[in-house]
Amino acid sequence: MRTRHVVRQYLDTPLDDVAAALLARVEEANASHGTDIRLLAGSARVFGPLWGTVRARSVRNCLVMAGPDTPDLDERLGHAGAGLMLAAQELGLNTWWVGGTFSKRAAARASGATGRVVAVVALGYGATQGTAHDSKRPEEVASYEGEPPAWFTQGVEAALLAPTAFGKQAFTLAGRDGEVMITCEEGDYAGQDRGIVKYFFEVGAGRDNFRWAS
Repeated sequence: MRTRHVVRQYLDTPLDDVAAALLARVEEANASHGTDIRLLAGSARVFGPLWGTVRARSVRNCLVMAGPDTPDLDERLGHAGAGLMLAAQELGLNTWWVGGTFSKRAAARASGATGRVVAVVALGYGATQGTAHDSKRPEEVASYEGEPPAWFTQGVEAALLAPTAFGKQAFTLAGRDGEVMITCEEGDYAGQDRGIVKYFFEVGAGRDNFRWAS
């Protein structure tokens, strides 16, 4: 989590050595989240004309984040995608979560993904390793009724490492008696942010140490 940063420029190096391992993780994520995430390798032409020729011109590979169109799809894909970004990092790859500025139609057509396309995750061997984003302080996003347990503090620290829409970290975490509530600022990317932040919090806190408030 600490070494994963947004990377937007990639080397023209194929995924050959790690593609099988990454595909296995995609299959696991789909099975556990009820999604239809697809890997596009070598020809990820999913960005519009401006981004395709300027900012994202070196992107050759991506995960197309899709699944059955249910009310919680964005959150489930955010959660699944967070795990896949960290898996990619473990495999020596870099990533970039893209919630907009790409063609959903092109992504669906190229990947064969079914249901609704929510986002793409650009990935590959980065031209750089990226840099840490500016972060809010834990007390700006989290509170616990009473003395916060170590797992809550660790979970908040991990959540602040999560990528969020426009880097705004527009979420709050509130804990009480082993239960945690997450709230995200309403907007087009709230569901994605909720799923991503939840995953990072779970990794930091330890999933067996708490329960999410319904």
